[in-house]
Amino acid sequence: MTRSRISAFMIDLAATFVLAMVVLGPMTGLQLSGFSFVANWQRPLVLAAVVTLGRLAFKLAWGSEWGQRWMARKQGKALDTPGAIGRRSQLWLVALAFGLTLAPFAFEANSYLTKAVILALIYVLLGLGLNIVVGLAGLLDLGYVAFYAVGAYFLALGYQYWGIGFWTALVLSPILAATLGGLLAFPVLRTHGDYLAIVTLGFGEIIRLVLTNWVDFTGGPNGASAPGPTFFGMEFSRIAKYGGTPFHEAIGQPYNPNMKFLFLYVVLLVVVGLMVFVVDRLRQMPMGRAWEALREDEIACRSLGINHIAVKLSAFMMGAMTGGIAGVFFASYQGFVNPTSFTFFESALILAILVLGGLGSITGVIIAAFVLTLVPELLRDFADYRILMFGLLMILMMIWRPRGLISAKRPTIELAGS
Repeated sequence: MTRSRISAFMIDLAATFVLAMVVLGPMTGLQLSGFSFVANWQRPLVLAAVVTLGRLAFKLAWGSEWGQRWMARKQGKALDTPGAIGRRSQLWLVALAFGLTLAPFAFEANSYLTKAVILALIYVLLGLGLNIVVGLAGLLDLGYVAFYAVGAYFLALGYQYWGIGFWTALVLSPILAATLGGLLAFPVLRTHGDYLAIVTLGFGEIIRLVLTNWVDFTGGPNGASAPGPTFFGMEFSRIAKYGGTPFHEAIGQPYNPNMKFLFLYVVLLVVVGLMVFVVDRLRQMPMGRAWEALREDEIACRSLGINHIAVKLSAFMMGAMTGGIAGVFFASYQGFVNPTSFTFFESALILAILVLGGLGSITGVIIAAFVLTLVPELLRDFADYRILMFGLLMILMMIWRPRGLISAKRPTIELAGS
């Protein structure tokens, strides 16, 4: 290696270290203490050193004989992407994912495990809803968490002001969320790409700020309590709170605080299964084909006589409806809601589920939702690095699996003689 190449190599490593410090320094080196910041530069220095060593290893491997042979094999294949997994394999993966949800019963209804699986199923619902808007219709929605919040607050405030219970909210919240989804779609019918993302992001923040500042109605930052589920008037609490009968007294068994979560888990599992079936059928129907046509090329879609306005409205409303249902389950699961549960990070997490699983892939959404919700629960010691891990995971996905873990198999037509 010549002196000039060595000099360029060292400059590249130095630039890598400086950029890593600039990016990671403010995030990991400044800690809030009261009303001031305390600098702790040991952590960003270590992280920057790790990034620099990774860059060094990458450069050495890239310039080696093995790296050159690998690049030679990849020449002319830069646009290739991994093929879609077969339908039979996807069915096995879905069966495995839902089989994992039976773990609470296998481990004698462990409370922590049950709650973790419920949260994963809620994110499966959210992923399926956003998959309609982003994965099938190709409309980038960064404010999807707003419909999630609408469903949750509808249960909490509906019970507080109008006596609406869990089952009533489960029926009415999708209608309310779908209506708001249609109202949101009207201003964005003429926007595309980045502009659409900005508008939907603003809508999500508006909903969060309204929930925070309308203290007299929503409770503001203090939030509002939400009622638990009931089963034919029986309540899953030690003492009846809503005028019903405690479930354990009705069946003559000792009180089990985990019974509420087991019931929510069973109902949620049924709803998720129904939603998977509905979304899969919709995709094969003319409505689903219209969503995919809009995603591929809106101009060509309109030239074929498809009403793009109706297609966008249907996608937004169907996605919002699913988000509203997930919000009701979340509020009943938590027993309490406040605006901090519906920040932009939630929208980013749901979008990360789509990117990881594969845009348009129902199986990929289910697998990714379990991965991104259960893995952080198992790795709580690394909670401070969750966002960093998400970023690295997305980068790796874009390099090796740009279409997601399980890419959707798109319909193709082969012309005779081609």
